[in-house]
Amino acid sequence: MTPPIARPFPRFIADTSREKRPYGRWEEQLKEAFLAACSKLAAEAGTELDLEALRFYPERSWGRRTFVPVVGRGSGEGSGTEFYGHLSFDRDSDGEPGELRVEADFTDVTADDNPDWKLDLNDDVVGQWQADGSRGGDVTLIWGTPLVRGAIAVTAELDGDVIDQAAVNDGRFSLMAVDAVHGFGDDLFLEVVLWDRSLNTIASESLYEAGEEDPEEDEVEP
Repeated sequence: MTPPIARPFPRFIADTSREKRPYGRWEEQLKEAFLAACSKLAAEAGTELDLEALRFYPERSWGRRTFVPVVGRGSGEGSGTEFYGHLSFDRDSDGEPGELRVEADFTDVTADDNPDWKLDLNDDVVGQWQADGSRGGDVTLIWGTPLVRGAIAVTAELDGDVIDQAAVNDGRFSLMAVDAVHGFGDDLFLEVVLWDRSLNTIASESLYEAGEEDPEEDEVEP
């Protein structure tokens, strides 16, 4: 028997992928929906989405919804803009997708301009985890690409505990885990870790941006 634990973090909360990536008419439908969302950002981004450069990542399901992450480039030769986001849907009793939702954004900070990166990650909060009292955290979808050779698996770790894992397929992976956990002492943030065939760590990256400071800490008392 195992006694109650002090930090009951949820582990492996998401279903694994039914399909590694969409295909056929369903793929075309997702492309059109993501293109429409990115078109609303085109003026601010300074470019349109290059539909042919879209890369879908393995789907993950949590609750009643399935999430399909996606990344794409801006159109035009030499465009330094990257669009990213995810499409999500629920499934009816027959397993058919419905109620499609799209989240899209863009960035000009890309792996092409950062040769020292070992992981190219995107993440988005898709829900909340509530524990007893005021404890809880952000249910976070993570998708990315290894930028080093030999990666076959990836884990999401919270203070040393593995709470999700996935295989790396065609240089892509998706994770779903609780991040920014509060109420158990210091706030805890996810670390994404890449593993090779011999189960050696070959890269890791925290979702917490150490360069970002709490605005309250910047305030100077008069």
